[in-house]
This record gives sequence, structure tokens and C-alpha cells, in this order.
Amino acid sequence: MGPSGSGKSTLLNICGALDVPDVGTVTIDGTNLSGLSPAGRARLRRRRLGYVFQDFNLIPSLTAVENVTLPLELDHAPRAQAREEACNALDDLGVLDLADRFPDDMSGGQRQRVAIARAVVGTRSLLLADEPTGALDSSTGDAVMSVLRERVDDGAAGVLVTHEARLAAWADRTIFLRDGHITDATRYESFESLLDPS
Repeated sequence: MGPSGSGKSTLLNICGALDVPDVGTVTIDGTNLSGLSPAGRARLRRRRLGYVFQDFNLIPSLTAVENVTLPLELDHAPRAQAREEACNALDDLGVLDLADRFPDDMSGGQRQRVAIARAVVGTRSLLLADEPTGALDSSTGDAVMSVLRERVDDGAAGVLVTHEARLAAWADRTIFLRDGHITDATRYESFESLLDPS
């Protein structure tokens, strides 16, 4: 969490191997990203990272299911397996009925859920989400957060950028940034303690 310009999106881009840090190191699953070539970073993103972008980054000429299968197919997953996993992810996000629609034929909230399905499809070690519920009503936003939380509970690490305290409450730890520096951090005993403080 932090004000605009505090470095939240830059941090996600560095964690997601989209940008290279000026100093320090980033290690994902024991792999130091600075030791990877651009092709190696792209391979790591396809295999291990799920990224929910603020502007969705869906490919307009592909249907929803094709957008979601893309990272799996680029990593040479069999087409039938990729489609099955993509349909499961779309179903988890409540948009399986949009599988054959193109992004231009969807609302902003529908596009956002398809983008989240693409981020969680397959086996992901790290989920990065930049304002993943920005275009959603609170009920749908909570459903999306539930899917992301479930993936984290199943073993993935997750980093969420949000301006909303109620969404930050889904996290085990909240870090506050200002001008690229950590100004405060809160760690919770467990996610369950947030839901049932007794």
C-alpha cells in the first residue's frame, strides 16, 4: 500500500522480471533474476509467475480462453491440457461463459476476471496483482480475492498492490511504501484471525 508514485508498480515490475533493479537482487524459487538473460526471464514468467496488470493486457484478437491458454501454450503444454486448465481458471473466476468472446465484447470487469484467470492458470509460484479488483463491484472483488487467497493458501506467494484497506486485510502482511522506501509493515498471525478476531 502507499500513495501514487510511491513505487508499488515498480516493485511489482521488478518482482515480475519485467524490470531489472539498479541495486540488490531478486530471487524466485532459488533463481537470481539478475543472472538470467531476457529469454530466461521470459521463460521464468511463463512457467512460474502470474501477473495481473492494471490495464489487463489481454490480446484483442484472441478469445478469453485463448488469452488464458497463451502462457501454457508458449511453454509447449499440449493444447487440450492447456484448454482444460484455462476453462478451469475461467470457471473459478465465474466467467467460463465468456470463453469464446473477444475482449472488445466484454465489460471492464469481465476483462479483469479473464486477466486474473490468465494469471492463476497452471502452476504458479508467485502471483503479482496490481489493483486486481479496480473494475469490480465489492461482491465480485471479494470473490476474486478469495480465488487469489486460495492459490496462496495452496503454496504460491502473492504480492498485491491496492489502495483499499479492506483488500489489504486479505494479506498475511501489509507493507506501506512512500518514495520507494518501506515506511511501515504489519504482520498478521494468520488470515483466519482477521476473519474471526475472537
